Amino acid sequence: MHLLKLLKNRRLTNTSRFHLQLFAIALIICTILGFLQPLLASQPSHYLIHSQQSFNQPQYYPLTQTVNPKLYQPVGNWVGRLILPKAEEIKEINLKSDWVWFEVQHAPPPAENLIGKRVRLQWKNQAKLKSYVKAVAKDVNFTPATFNSQKQGIVHPQRLNNRFQVKPLQSLAAARTNNDVIVTLDNAEVVETENLSYIEIDREPILTTGRFYGLVDIIKQNNNQDNSQQLFKIRHFNSESNKFDGDEETIYIPQQIIDTRGIAPSTTNKLEESTATKGWYIYGAKNQQGIFTVQALAPHALFQLKPDAIITETKAAQNYLKKYWQINPSDKGTLTKTLIDSTSAKSEYRVSQWREGDKAIILNVFGGIGGKKAESLGVPKTITGHFAFGVAEIIRSPFTKKLEFDIKYHQVYAHNPDGIISATHTWANYMGNLQRGWLFTRPVVDIIVKFAPVTQDYKFDNITISPLTEFERQLKIMMARYRVGDGTGSATVTPATSCIQDSSQALYAAIKIIKQKIKSNPKIQSWLQTHPNHPQTLRFQQLTFLSSTLEKQLLPLGIIRSDWESSINSLAGISDTEETFRDSSIWAALTSWRTIMPRQAQDELATLFWKQKAKLWFLQTYQVGGWNRQIIPLAPTPILGQIKLPFTNVPILSILLNRILASAFIPTFHDWLIGALAILIYITIALPFGFSTGFLQFKRWVATPLDYLMFALRCLITPAITEELIFRVLLIPHPTEVINWQKWSLWAALSLFLFVIYHPLNAKTLYKDGYPTFMQPIFLILAALLGITCTITYALTGSLWIIICIHWLVVVLWLTYFGGMEKLETNNLRVEN
Repeated sequence: MHLLKLLKNRRLTNTSRFHLQLFAIALIICTILGFLQPLLASQPSHYLIHSQQSFNQPQYYPLTQTVNPKLYQPVGNWVGRLILPKAEEIKEINLKSDWVWFEVQHAPPPAENLIGKRVRLQWKNQAKLKSYVKAVAKDVNFTPATFNSQKQGIVHPQRLNNRFQVKPLQSLAAARTNNDVIVTLDNAEVVETENLSYIEIDREPILTTGRFYGLVDIIKQNNNQDNSQQLFKIRHFNSESNKFDGDEETIYIPQQIIDTRGIAPSTTNKLEESTATKGWYIYGAKNQQGIFTVQALAPHALFQLKPDAIITETKAAQNYLKKYWQINPSDKGTLTKTLIDSTSAKSEYRVSQWREGDKAIILNVFGGIGGKKAESLGVPKTITGHFAFGVAEIIRSPFTKKLEFDIKYHQVYAHNPDGIISATHTWANYMGNLQRGWLFTRPVVDIIVKFAPVTQDYKFDNITISPLTEFERQLKIMMARYRVGDGTGSATVTPATSCIQDSSQALYAAIKIIKQKIKSNPKIQSWLQTHPNHPQTLRFQQLTFLSSTLEKQLLPLGIIRSDWESSINSLAGISDTEETFRDSSIWAALTSWRTIMPRQAQDELATLFWKQKAKLWFLQTYQVGGWNRQIIPLAPTPILGQIKLPFTNVPILSILLNRILASAFIPTFHDWLIGALAILIYITIALPFGFSTGFLQFKRWVATPLDYLMFALRCLITPAITEELIFRVLLIPHPTEVINWQKWSLWAALSLFLFVIYHPLNAKTLYKDGYPTFMQPIFLILAALLGITCTITYALTGSLWIIICIHWLVVVLWLTYFGGMEKLETNNLRVEN
């Protein structure tokens, strides 16, 4: 027995030891996998993939090179590469201001000796620039979420992590992993000292692509023998003949490789066969073999002031504003330009009103990528797209000597896999860049808005107010905040914080600051009062009206977002703290819901400006340049915009949701006055008519106060809220929608008809207490009168709450004081005679 017990214990011991060994092995495996899992889950960014190709690296292009000035022009007076100083260099030089190194690739004649050298780039000693730098300087410390985002292939400013007081030039230079940010400088000055030369600027550098650009016609592909380079034969534009019959040349247009999306960001396939344009702007520089290598393309036709169509009539303009994003399969690979202008009779005069030096605001939105290599949807049944503001200036082309658009985008852009930086971009850099531009893979619509009250300065004696300058300043502040993620190293997209939400915040801040400047300056007020009929005063009145309308657009519920207010107060010096914050909550998103979706914001802002008599150009491109048969252009949509009525193009859920939200704002005092007047008119008509027919009688319902309260609450829910939502808000287009009066009237008439016949149908089916009262002609007449009253009130105010109050008040008074309870024959209620 003792021996058996001993053997049994040994078996248990061996079994336990075996289990412990298994547990230890499993623990080690889990630990190893725990360490390896982030590495295994990591994926390379698109930027990392493409930056490994030699032609996407700065060193591929010799610093010192010359081009034929008759064929090529520099992309700017100053062109160069930003280089982030090491932390030790910043500490050693110990400048309180913001500075980076600038590798000079091109310079104007007086400073050509600096080409190929690395010089210091810093801000001029100006109070406004110091204020800007101070407003956006942040300590940068990556959060766990930022590190996790990096593992998912998102490009973050890794080199800035754990740096103190990172300023805008530094965040621009360090936005990507490598020192490959190419910029142009405006209004730069060289400062010479005994020991060194440095450059001072008063404007933020503009991201660009290439060093030189030319205007050419791409004739055919002409590869070398081993097909290692995509060589193309081109013919330059001849300014003397005004045709593409100039010098011929062989250039290199590199083919980008396929990245994790399954497509290349651009393709040279059938590029020479493109029918979208006659002539291309090519941007780039010579490689080490002396061959001009293209880094960006831009279709020449897109920028010419030659519209494909001009719309002048109101009805046609309304229809176009509703349908300009409709894309047909045949649109792929094409571009169109449309001008909406109802201010003059002759087409030639409309175009001639766009003069050299004129500026306009840009509303930029891109759509989605569909087809066999379609991108995944971030939001179900919704193609979100992306929104940005920009500025277009009318310039004279150095090649054709004709006027055309020069477009720059102020991109408030979240960190992304492509290495697109939140900053000011030239069109060629943001759209036409072969490595990361959207011209080739997405549909894009630029709406160019010319509206003098916004784009022209105001001069009140020695005081100058510039709405456009202030707007651009606010956008630059927001772009700088995005580059460092307000210190976290990560700017992410949420319903409350995104490209469109924070661009809109910049617009709102500009409006508030301009208003504050004018309100607090008695000299401006005095000038306006003493010059009531001056053209500038009339223009300023238009600006005031526009700003009020924009405020309603940006804050549709009438509630100011706390993060927006904090940002404005901090920048204006009102707040005690210089810290700003971003509110990513759902409530914050709802308070600015009109600017959640890029497509909706573009539609509504364009419509708003059009109603103010602004002139609008629509520049539309649909995957232009090369041909990739595996992708198709998809229009961006409002929320749930891909859910449509069968056999139509109507995004029904999106429309209904927008109507509910649009009507849910907090009514103004003026709105309540309209509601009070409406109910007064209704009572004035309804009471005499009701008493004269005997339908109405003074009979008060006898009940306890609690019964009255509960009954009033029940009437508020139904019929007031329920019926007004169904018959007014959902059926009738909201006053903010683009629709002509005739169509609106038809919808209003249909709503009224359904509202009236609903009552007898309801009495026969769901609410039999209403029978036979709801069948009586007098009741139906009074119901129709109530429907008309609510419809007109809704048309004037757009408020759900006003019409709910009118409906609720009429129903409660009728039931409790004018014999309604007796007519409905409610069993458990008594009527006092």
